[in-house]
Amino acid sequence: MSKVSSTTKSVFTPYQVFIIALLAILQFSVVLDFMVLSPLGAQLLEELQITTSQFGLVVSAYAFSAGISGLLAAGFADKFDRKKLLLFFYAGFIIGTVLCGIAPDYHFLLIARIVTGLFGGVISSITFAIITDLFRLEVRGRVMGFVQMAFASSQVMGIPLGLYLANHWGWHSPFLMIAGLSLLVGLAIILYMRPIDAHLALQTDYHALRHLQKTVSQSRYLKAFAATTLLATGGFMLMPFASAFSVYNLGITLEELPMVYMVTGIFSMIAGPLAGKLSDKIGKYKVFCIGTAISILVVLIYTRLGITPLWLVISINVVMFIGVSSRIIAGSALMTAVPRPQDRGAFMGVNSSVQQISGGVASTIAGMIVVQTSSGVLRNYEVLGYVVVAAMLVTVALMYVIHRYVMQDQMQASKENPMAISDETLSEKDLTNTTVNTKMA
Repeated sequence: MSKVSSTTKSVFTPYQVFIIALLAILQFSVVLDFMVLSPLGAQLLEELQITTSQFGLVVSAYAFSAGISGLLAAGFADKFDRKKLLLFFYAGFIIGTVLCGIAPDYHFLLIARIVTGLFGGVISSITFAIITDLFRLEVRGRVMGFVQMAFASSQVMGIPLGLYLANHWGWHSPFLMIAGLSLLVGLAIILYMRPIDAHLALQTDYHALRHLQKTVSQSRYLKAFAATTLLATGGFMLMPFASAFSVYNLGITLEELPMVYMVTGIFSMIAGPLAGKLSDKIGKYKVFCIGTAISILVVLIYTRLGITPLWLVISINVVMFIGVSSRIIAGSALMTAVPRPQDRGAFMGVNSSVQQISGGVASTIAGMIVVQTSSGVLRNYEVLGYVVVAAMLVTVALMYVIHRYVMQDQMQASKENPMAISDETLSEKDLTNTTVNTKMA
């Protein structure tokens, strides 16, 4: 908390600092619930006496149910106070996590993961809608930088703690720990978060299905969803096989593997807020492009490596995650400026759903490309790298279109209210280029 406060002292009010910290911890609990299951695989396979395909279904059940729930909830997302909506879905997430913590067998656990995904999958979209409602565009990069630290924090602190608890008190204990933490976060939301309902005044003739249909039929929104699809594809394709590639192709031992993830996570925690601040200072699209360039270079090198020293593997992973984090933070911040105020909840819901489903599809495609030999070595990993690079390049083009939409909106806002324009569009050169591009389009 002190780090957030000192970094943002002159930018955010005390209440906004509290909201940033609260949303970061909330995201941490949701991300940890999703990520902690994979490291528990060895215990679950033995204690529940299930096959690898059954375990894979338990893992994917969360992602697909989350994607479905995001679409179902999108039509209603702008009809309620965002605080109440967040509490509703977070309560369902806590219940689902508790069910995981008391699951006696495979089928109970599978149902519990579906329940957790149905509720947990909507929380990120509500969080992003809240960020968009409460923070101006020119500071959203910093906000995203802190909130997205949840991913790195879960990798550095959450997963090791979860494994420690599982080794001493059984595989149920990490889920009960997450449920306990989430309960405290829920109480903080109830007691201290103010209502977020300004968007309700913008709704006219509200009908959930019509609202959803309008959201998914707008050209600018569809382009944003396409960019999210490719953004998720680039991220999720390498992830499922990262540990196996490190062990069997790079020669990293199972004892050394936690060190790789821990050091990488620590650097990601540091780089996230810095990338967010930089995106607010020089422009979100510029940082996205820089992060993409770094990611492409490292992916092309990483996926073609053979036996590699530990220090070099860690260094490459650190640079790659810095590039990926920069892309995600800058891209997410830019994406928040796409929807109209009255469509934010629906847009974020569909966008989150697209991300969840795209991640599942990307993992499936990666499994079709990569082949594991009898010795464990992965083949065609460099082919997977080429696919990821191609997705990244197309995403750059789509994000440029989105960037131009945002610039046009900001220019229009500056005409209507000169004091409303953000730092993102203060450059006279940018405004001129946007005007030229608009006329050419």
